[in-house]
Amino acid sequence: MKNFKYHFKFEDLKVYQKAMEFGEVVHQQTKSFPREERFELTSQFKRASDSIALNIAEGSAGTDKQFYNYLGNAYHSLHECVSCSTKAFQRNYMSQETNEANREYLVELAEMISSLRASISKRIRSK
Repeated sequence: MKNFKYHFKFEDLKVYQKAMEFGEVVHQQTKSFPREERFELTSQFKRASDSIALNIAEGSAGTDKQFYNYLGNAYHSLHECVSCSTKAFQRNYMSQETNEANREYLVELAEMISSLRASISKRIRSK
């Protein structure tokens, strides 16, 4: 992640960094999708992949309970990305290897989000 003069605490979260990275991977991949998919699968995949990082960032500014819920939204967007990647593969817009690489990213992100949600849940219960 690039160093910026001004910094926000959520940018230190590994899960946020990984989600940002995945959004950029999807952005590059969708450049080769057919033009007729621009407002359909391309748009959906890009919005869902960006939504993972956006929900992490937005939720981090709130209470533990709010952050927990936003992480849930990020998790849902992640699952949407699984479907988008699979659709792209089935439509021959990407290779099996690219689809598998996306799934690997998403499994890792799912584990990271689940782990962070579990630790926040413990904090919420202990209050």
